Amino acid sequence: MEKAAKKQKMIFGMNRSVFMKKYGIFIVLLIMIAFMCVASPTFRTWGNVVSILQQVSVNGVLALGMVFVITAGGIDLSIGSMLALTSVIIGKSFEFSDSIWLAIILSVVVCAAFGFINGALIAKFNMFPFVVTLSTQLVIRGIGYIICDGETKTLANKAFRQIGLGKLGGFLPYSILILLVVAVVAYILLHWTKFGRHIYAVGGNMNAAIASGVKVFWTRTLSFVWMGICTAIGGVILTSRINAAQPNIGVGYETDAIAACVIGGTSFAGGVATIPGTMIGIAIIGVIYNGMNLLRISSYWQTVTKGLLVIGAVMLDMFINKKRN
Repeated sequence: MEKAAKKQKMIFGMNRSVFMKKYGIFIVLLIMIAFMCVASPTFRTWGNVVSILQQVSVNGVLALGMVFVITAGGIDLSIGSMLALTSVIIGKSFEFSDSIWLAIILSVVVCAAFGFINGALIAKFNMFPFVVTLSTQLVIRGIGYIICDGETKTLANKAFRQIGLGKLGGFLPYSILILLVVAVVAYILLHWTKFGRHIYAVGGNMNAAIASGVKVFWTRTLSFVWMGICTAIGGVILTSRINAAQPNIGVGYETDAIAACVIGGTSFAGGVATIPGTMIGIAIIGVIYNGMNLLRISSYWQTVTKGLLVIGAVMLDMFINKKRN
């Protein structure tokens, strides 16, 4: 009887552990939403929901790129500068042509190229991702300032503003539709393709991946290329929202992207991540920032909260890895 009771208790504990691991972060999100609905009636209005969706669209797209980089064992600190460079490229493009697609394609190509440079330096020469991307962060932002000569220019293309501020049927923001499309593509890439399996393999155990015939160079490099593409898309949305080409935007955006990934269950040790978890992490950050604004908490404390979120997420990741090992 005692053995049966112990066995039943152990099974119950395991089931509870598995349940919390799978759905714990989603339960946290639901609790936060419930709290804010009670604390602020404004929170549950559709106008505020739309505001949250528009706020998280840029960070969401960035996080969906960052999750690939972190899962493959890297990190990218240059994405804030890429956002600024995207903004500058769009402004310059509109000086010569009114084509929105030309501006978008140029931005994607340039950011993907810088992503390739980041990935190639890290994968080929085994350089630390932190050092490489910190360096290219300065280079990229400097190039942005050189291109626009440090000037901010208002965009005259009214159709372009619809990307960041327009709504489908006057109801659903185009920016959140873009986020959902990127999320679907990211989900397919990470969970259903050979590239995704290789991302997990390289981040989980690089030596084992090499022994299994995984092309580590291309896997790591392409993870940064995908990051560059996502950054360009996020930069297009952000530039459309502010309706100006600014070389000084994007500061701190990498922190939100990293926080969303880690809160959503992505391991800094690599090899562990899910796209649904990342989306929940994005939503949590959006609810926190929006809730603090509604409760009139100082922006200074919001900055403190952002830092504490990252520290807490990293400590949780370390605890989970320790238990797993």
